[in-house]
Amino acid sequence: MGEFGIGQGVPRFEDPRLVRGGGSYTDDIQMPGMAYGVVLRSPHGHAKIKSIDTAAAKAAPGVLAIITGADWKAAGLGDLLSHPGLKLRDGSPMFKPRYPVLAETHVRFIGDSVAFIVADTLAQAQDAAELVEVDYEPLPAVVSTAEATQGKARVYDECKDNISFVELIGDKAATEAGFAKAAHVVKGRFVINRVTAVTMEPRGAVAHYHAGTGRYTLHTATQRPHDLRGNIAKILNVAEGALHVITGDTGGSFGMKTPIFGEVPLVCHASKLTGRPVKWISTRTEAFLSDPQGRDNVTEAELALDRDGRFLAMKVKTIAAIGAYLQNNMPAFFLNAGTLAGTYRTPAIFVDVTGVFTNTNPVRPYRGNGRPESAFVIERMVELAAAQTGIDSVELRRRNYISPKEMPFKTGLTFTYDCGEFEKNMDMALAMADFDGFAKRRKEARKHGKLRGIGLSNTIERAAAPGTEGAEVRFDKSGGITMFAGSNSQGQGHETVFKQIVADKLGIHPDEIRYVQGDTDKVFYGEGTGGSRSATMGGAAFLRASDKIIEKATLIAAHAMKLDAADIKYEGGLFSSSKSNSTMTMKEIAAAAQVPAKLPAGMEPGLAANAVHTTPVNNYPNGCHICEVEIDSETGETAVVRYNVVDDVGTVLNPMLLHGQIHGGVAQGVGQALMEDIHFDESGQMVTASFMDYAMPHAHNFPAIHVEANPVPTKTNPLGTKGAGEAGCVGALPAVVNAVVDALSEFGITHIEMPATPERIWRAMQK
Repeated sequence: MGEFGIGQGVPRFEDPRLVRGGGSYTDDIQMPGMAYGVVLRSPHGHAKIKSIDTAAAKAAPGVLAIITGADWKAAGLGDLLSHPGLKLRDGSPMFKPRYPVLAETHVRFIGDSVAFIVADTLAQAQDAAELVEVDYEPLPAVVSTAEATQGKARVYDECKDNISFVELIGDKAATEAGFAKAAHVVKGRFVINRVTAVTMEPRGAVAHYHAGTGRYTLHTATQRPHDLRGNIAKILNVAEGALHVITGDTGGSFGMKTPIFGEVPLVCHASKLTGRPVKWISTRTEAFLSDPQGRDNVTEAELALDRDGRFLAMKVKTIAAIGAYLQNNMPAFFLNAGTLAGTYRTPAIFVDVTGVFTNTNPVRPYRGNGRPESAFVIERMVELAAAQTGIDSVELRRRNYISPKEMPFKTGLTFTYDCGEFEKNMDMALAMADFDGFAKRRKEARKHGKLRGIGLSNTIERAAAPGTEGAEVRFDKSGGITMFAGSNSQGQGHETVFKQIVADKLGIHPDEIRYVQGDTDKVFYGEGTGGSRSATMGGAAFLRASDKIIEKATLIAAHAMKLDAADIKYEGGLFSSSKSNSTMTMKEIAAAAQVPAKLPAGMEPGLAANAVHTTPVNNYPNGCHICEVEIDSETGETAVVRYNVVDDVGTVLNPMLLHGQIHGGVAQGVGQALMEDIHFDESGQMVTASFMDYAMPHAHNFPAIHVEANPVPTKTNPLGTKGAGEAGCVGALPAVVNAVVDALSEFGITHIEMPATPERIWRAMQK
């Protein structure tokens, strides 16, 4: 379709509707007779619940129902799901506590859910919540990930060391052998600070129980509607078909909205109790207190090198925060530990990950899920190694890069790369960034009281983990198409890129294509979005469905032209043959497909196809980021002044969308590196629970971000794509900190923790 085909920079089809206020978000849902729910949350980081008195609240005006943990349990309803199957260091089963929808005997973090109050109006529910009397016995809390195992407090009485699991990855013996012959051993300790997703749209849910059918209609923002439907059904003890899940537009997620939260089954049960639709929408403060958060781990790493600076082995020991509850599919940080291998030939790597409970919000994947953390460790270790050995960091990377000739390459830690041009990425980025001119820019900045630094990272990650995804393409009589996507967008631009694939393949203008997602009654199959999988998995599913359409359409065209199917040529929406002067468009075929008399004998009417794409292996997006910063030598304030990226995401389906994804990821990486930070006091009170205290980056914090592609298409999927959604965040975290450290190097500073706030930098300079 020319201007709308694969590879074209097509503006997002979603945007005109969204920027004009035509979106449909959870809070936009209105139903006749709708009631409102409010969650009563714990004011303590850790406490025993001695009693809950709801009498006064139940008598308050407009109150329809109050649900406590005891009520939930008495109704025979289930717990939230948590992660199974891991082990402790001695091989015994992991410690996996219950994850109750409402706290029953203890609250374990500020914001823990204690009761759910439903009333005619939101104000009435809020007023009644203040009348619920809870007698708490405060208990000691542990909030520091690094100190969780030191016995200062227990999150669960039955877990004396707060350790849920230990995951050992890699070849320990080979790693020790590498260290035994090392000429240099470099050590580093890195604290990956805790952040929160602060999505544009807070969490929310609206449920309506239909007594006549025994069915729930549930509106909520999630990355995986079909998965959520199945899991909610387990909690409510109903058949999966008793739930109709609808996800409309979603104002961001970044991994945060993937799991089931207690409020979702609560609105379902409350609707059944009251006989009315029930809505719950999080406030922004409530989001800080109750949303799962990201990152938060402490790593000690060692890198062994020979005399020439070639990497021999690396060992990494990480304590990773779980928070107060172990959510389903979490913590998954260790699943992406393979990113620690980076783009280098390191023969042996051994990783020791300990997951620990703390009296804090649960921790979930946050854009990158272990990839940015691992990339940060390896790229900071390269810089420390360069400082210790005296080898320039660019040259040190060159000596250790995996070359294209070595592909496929089995790394020293779990991943096997199928393709990539890592050194070329760096060379392109160095040229874009005018790396050779940096010394002149640094000298000029010094005249103005600025410390200028440059930082490089050349990172790789895994994307599209083995799994499946569904798609359906359905023609109507007029030749228009309805697409049904199993992948679910939270702002990435799925509608645009999937329409491009189908338009390119079937020759139908995008204006004649309708896009449907996030409705479990309409979409036949969907695994959902996450892990940079949608372009690869969802795109390939639409490609396969389109191929099936073409196969059937070819048979119809052959029948109409009285030729064999082998004689029919298809290109760009047109069917033709060298044996006939006749041609048929795809739209004409679609119309003919509705008329049984125009079809070959035995063919069913209609032109539609669905497909489920399965991929058995990952793909590996990679790229080089070069960040330049200036630091005010008097105040420690940092400004990012130049930013250049070269990315290999395989086949580029839409360069505009790619640039948008990279820009967004870079913004989140810069935010964490320089300003974002969730902090708790010793009792578990969150002291950064508003935008007055939690610093979010603004547009003025960024220069123009220049992005170029170095596409090396992968053969792991029919489109040749590699994931792009998390790449910006993966590369940004180490690039920014490397730049800050470079700017501060004249003070003898070799590392600074995140976030590198003005105060932290100022204090480091004073020392």
